[in-house]
Amino acid sequence: MKKTLIAALAFGFGLLILLGLYQRLSENPIARNHVFTTLTGESVAWSDFRGKPLLVTFWATDCQSCLKEIPHLIDLYQKYHARGLEIIAVAMYYDPPSHVVNMAQTMRLPYPVVLDLSGNHAKSFGNVALTPTTFLIDAEGKVRFKVTGLFDENDLSKRIHALLKG
Repeated sequence: MKKTLIAALAFGFGLLILLGLYQRLSENPIARNHVFTTLTGESVAWSDFRGKPLLVTFWATDCQSCLKEIPHLIDLYQKYHARGLEIIAVAMYYDPPSHVVNMAQTMRLPYPVVLDLSGNHAKSFGNVALTPTTFLIDAEGKVRFKVTGLFDENDLSKRIHALLKG
């Protein structure tokens, strides 16, 4: 009986440790050594955003929901960039680069746009497959919010505001 109790406690303790590890990994699945290359050829390292909140949005030029979000992303950028918010738009690997460049120029996107030609960025962010998918990351690099599909602009604005106050 005593051995069974000890085995059950050891199993339960091990399960708690695994659960805690899973939670820590799922809070921040993003690789710390991540480097983005923008349409202008500029390399932007993950460490460049240390101390700043970051909004990363995965999109495609043929995604109607993505196109619908662009004016809201521009508004968020204009509203919060001076206070520290950074935004990066990552075009999916299947999106033709010429379409991405044309869209970025046509929409006059004020934030960096990145091509994910190999799909590695999507993999680094937990295998993003659907667009739009948006991540809000705090100043310490932890994912604080993720949404697949259209985001609610007011809700996202409140979340950004809270991160900038903290």
